Amino acid sequence: MIFKKKIKKIIAITFVMAFFYCCGQKINTEKKIKTNDTTMETATFGAGCFWCVEAVFQNLEGVLKVESGYSGGNIKNPSYREVCAGITGHAEVCQITFDMNQISFEDLLEIFWKTHDPTTLNYQGNDHGTQYRSVIFYHSENQRQKAEFYKKKLIEEKAFKDPIVTEISEFKNFYKAEDYHQNYFNLNGEEPYCRYVIQPKVDKFRKAFSKKIKN
Repeated sequence: MIFKKKIKKIIAITFVMAFFYCCGQKINTEKKIKTNDTTMETATFGAGCFWCVEAVFQNLEGVLKVESGYSGGNIKNPSYREVCAGITGHAEVCQITFDMNQISFEDLLEIFWKTHDPTTLNYQGNDHGTQYRSVIFYHSENQRQKAEFYKKKLIEEKAFKDPIVTEISEFKNFYKAEDYHQNYFNLNGEEPYCRYVIQPKVDKFRKAFSKKIKN
């Protein structure tokens, strides 16, 4: 009888300990997720071909994810062919998820404006069309104010010879581009466009922002 009571007591104690352990694990996990969520932010930029934009921002310390896609248009789920035809109103963009503890939105704005020509209306290099326009789609009032302030500062300082035509618009939607557009430069580095257009841009960026790139 005593032996059975001891067994029951051990089982009860084990159950209680397991219960509190699981609760503790759950609390810790939820706290971690909540903390991570509060440091994550999203930026959406269009600066010409999204292959180039993606290749630049993937290099940054604090950038967790970069997805190529389409924003600013008037139809749902556009295809690459439709966007390239200029009939949807979308711009080729990259949606960037970043950790504010490691890199700021101001840092991203600086890199955005210094890695493309914001004075050419609806084209970058040999890529022509409204889908290649220079654009910032802000996700919050804070982002809008910072983008407007930075743009005004560049204009006042006459950072560019010609007027800045960068569009600053409220973010409304993002449609992820087809799979073959994702991580394009890293997967197709030997193709002519990558070698002669993207690679020089990335090399120039890495040299100018060496302290901000991933090790």
